[in-house]
Amino acid sequence: MERLIFTILYSVVLPIFVLIAVGSILQRVFQLDLYTLAKINFYCITPAAVFMSLYHSDMSAQLLGSVIFFYALYVLILYLLGSATSKIMGYTKGKKAAFNNSIMLDNSGNYGLPINDLVFKGDPLAASMQALIMSLQSLLTFTYGVISIQGSKLNGNYRTVIIGFLKMPVPYALLLGLLMHAFAIPLPVILSQPLTYAQQSMVAIALITLGAQIVKYPLRLYRKDIYLSMALRLFAGPAIGLLLIYVLDIHGIPAQALLIASAMPTGVNTSILAEEYRNEPDFAAQTVLVSTLVNVFTITAVIALSHHL
Repeated sequence: MERLIFTILYSVVLPIFVLIAVGSILQRVFQLDLYTLAKINFYCITPAAVFMSLYHSDMSAQLLGSVIFFYALYVLILYLLGSATSKIMGYTKGKKAAFNNSIMLDNSGNYGLPINDLVFKGDPLAASMQALIMSLQSLLTFTYGVISIQGSKLNGNYRTVIIGFLKMPVPYALLLGLLMHAFAIPLPVILSQPLTYAQQSMVAIALITLGAQIVKYPLRLYRKDIYLSMALRLFAGPAIGLLLIYVLDIHGIPAQALLIASAMPTGVNTSILAEEYRNEPDFAAQTVLVSTLVNVFTITAVIALSHHL
């Protein structure tokens, strides 16, 4: 167990925090344009990563359906918990949207993918499942995540919300990647190479952006809302995942991969969305940082638990 903890710290967590530190330093020195960085993530990097993940996916249709059903139930339960908490705490519409995003949108990409690779040593089935979870997360981010924020700011003018959603590139990238994979449509090098470059840049650009945002919005450890978000994300999340694994009777590598995927910290996209739509960006940046720090300990426990599934 001690060796596993050291490996996770050295191979996954520390590289992540190096990039966050780089972003913080760049922000202090150059005062980066965070709005432009969010646009780059929003309209270029994430769509490319989602498309390539689905295009190269390696899962059976049955397992694909099981993972999608698991994920739908998982985020629904988190939504209900987040909404109940927001009502009890008396949050505004904008704060409720930010709070629910912080517990429903996790870091399944730039944190989950390396964790998955470390635990399963590159197993193609486990890697494909994590890529699918990342794609579903991206779809959720740019559907519910965007619509909830826009709806809270537009006071129910959902025609404008729907038009805004239709302008988002990620759903189209997800659908296109899925269709091209299903029909085995070859991707020419003139397209595959730039998309691969964009996909490979996702981790660095997203984490550097987060580091810059953290400097802009200093850490405030006295905020109760941050700890409520962290508790639901890091403790309720894997508990729900474990319950659903037993209820749906999932076993082996799929069960282990889903449990570990349910234990990720709050996603960087939460902060990017908050910056993009100017909705509680301070709170969003805090939840990403705090949950990522605490996840060093919680993910180790979940990985150990997964070995018994």
